[in-house]
Amino acid sequence: MIENIFTTKISVKDNLIEIKVHSLSKEQNQTREVFSKKWNERETSQGKDKSFARQKDWYLKLYGFDTESEMSNFLKNKKYIFDAGCGLGYKAAWFSQLSPQSIVLAMDISDSVYIAAKKYGHIKNLFFIKGDIAKTQLKDDVIDYVSCDQVLHHTDNPEDTFQELVRVLSVGGEFSCYVYRKKAIPRELLDDYFRQKSMHLSHEELMELSKQVTELGKRLNELRIEFDSPDIPLLDIKGGKYDLQRFIYWNFLKCFWNDELGYETSVLTNYDWYAPSKAKRYTKDEFLKMVIKNNLTVKFFHEEEACYSGRFKK
Repeated sequence: MIENIFTTKISVKDNLIEIKVHSLSKEQNQTREVFSKKWNERETSQGKDKSFARQKDWYLKLYGFDTESEMSNFLKNKKYIFDAGCGLGYKAAWFSQLSPQSIVLAMDISDSVYIAAKKYGHIKNLFFIKGDIAKTQLKDDVIDYVSCDQVLHHTDNPEDTFQELVRVLSVGGEFSCYVYRKKAIPRELLDDYFRQKSMHLSHEELMELSKQVTELGKRLNELRIEFDSPDIPLLDIKGGKYDLQRFIYWNFLKCFWNDELGYETSVLTNYDWYAPSKAKRYTKDEFLKMVIKNNLTVKFFHEEEACYSGRFKK
């Protein structure tokens, strides 16, 4: 069974596996604590079902699947599927339902796995692992599909984590990965400066900040002001027609607001950005350099203002 694909002895209790994590850095420990609290907040938020449905639709777009049925066909011949950085586990549960003959392993360093294991305990082909995706303790070449969606950039060394996830991928297997995209220089400078400060702030302080920038985004959005911005290439600010809220959002300050998702989800989206001290951003060339360095073939590539994502074959 699944014990055979690990390099260390494991015990499985119901659908939960715990792997001892050694010597986390100060930054990674802060990330673990931040996401433990964030996922607890998300699980009790009113907009979670709408947010999860939206994330599933976006996942299909990010990794080149036109429909859920197409993704199901893709997964059905995969013996082992690995959700690296699973959060509350809704995507891992989705994978297991789309491909019931596969075994889905879902790992996260945060306490979210306890919530996920309890919630999805009825799914027989799904196992949750409390562990570090940068040190999976899985054997070489054992996973047929690795998904690391919106997680890699939060690890201590994303390039090493990427290499680790390629190591466990079987020959011929595919790896889906998402990274944050570098934005305009003023926004990058603020983000880098604040991440140093966030290490020393409490959950309550970071949540209060998230509420404040959410309110700012909401008020800017309600102004309904559009204007034409000039190109400012040296600051990486692209010219064109902008809504005022989106112009500030992309170029100066993340102040997310979405009418459809509502206040709670918008707050948690901002918290997701400001709270973890680790959140590396990439240019397209930097991301593809990781892919090439690890001898992967690009099967699908996607880019938008917020991110780069792709599906890569070993």
